[in-house]
Amino acid sequence: MFRCRCTAARGCKYGKGDYAMKIRLNEDPEIVRTVKEGLAARGGYCPCRTVRNEDTKCMCREFREQIKDPDFEGYCHCMLYYKEK
Repeated sequence: MFRCRCTAARGCKYGKGDYAMKIRLNEDPEIVRTVKEGLAARGGYCPCRTVRNEDTKCMCREFREQIKDPDFEGYCHCMLYYKEK
């Protein structure tokens, strides 16, 4: 289960409360290593995108929106994370 740990003062990009979902890293360690290296080199911004803004900060907006959908199951754009139903 994914639990947001943000405080109300900070705001929350994931939403509030508990969600009946599981988000895990890709099972391929080479993909995880490569994407994490890219994130480190780009200051936490998606290594697959050319634009650096809050929408492309990992976890990117696209994946945050996808994980809100209870019917979505799949990888984020970079394939670092996988959301299971």
